[in-house]
Amino acid sequence: MKAYILKLTFEDISPPIWRRVILPTGATFNRLHEMIQNVTNFQSRYIDEPYHYFDIEVGGLFITNNPLIHEEYGKKLNGLTLKRPSHLKIDKYLEANVQFLYKYDSGDDWRIIVDLEEIVEDYYFGFPTVLAGEGTAPPEDVGGPAGYDHFLNVYHDPSHPDYFATHEWADRQYYKPFDIDAINESLKYMKYQKTEWDRIDHENYKVKSDKYRGPKQVEQVEFPFFKT
Repeated sequence: MKAYILKLTFEDISPPIWRRVILPTGATFNRLHEMIQNVTNFQSRYIDEPYHYFDIEVGGLFITNNPLIHEEYGKKLNGLTLKRPSHLKIDKYLEANVQFLYKYDSGDDWRIIVDLEEIVEDYYFGFPTVLAGEGTAPPEDVGGPAGYDHFLNVYHDPSHPDYFATHEWADRQYYKPFDIDAINESLKYMKYQKTEWDRIDHENYKVKSDKYRGPKQVEQVEFPFFKT
């Protein structure tokens, strides 16, 4: 099936934090948001607070899941057409613009550049997969890039008086090192297309390999519809 290879790069963070992800076409902007949350350490799906929303400006649209903005502004915001992300697919906007900015959490003001690197026709899984990446993503509510820089200084300094408290707080925020296998395990539940099992290399009713996911990233999934 047709799919996009995207590079997601945090702005204003050094050394760089980035993820390369492949996802099938047909994703809504809500699905894109869900995918970004899964490949970082953000936790918006577990938080019910007024700051943990996202917005994207692309193709003359202002796309956001923030209900307060929709209530206040209606159909227009700063000359842009206001849209909800739940039924709006990314395809034509991504292909036409190649790059846009995903902004998350109005308090911390995280900015992630979404770059379309390649369009492929031979990805067969109905959910996204992380192909590569570098850097541990920041935890939720750390205070944006400046707060994250301070957090790292304390987190890696055992002599700092707040060292242990910072580690305890980080654990509560699910701050974890980049783990491609664990992330891809969670992304399997983001399925929104039909996996094309007949296009994947099988052996004894189980997935053997795939060009993009590779043997290490493919769960040994059985195919009961092949059995007699």
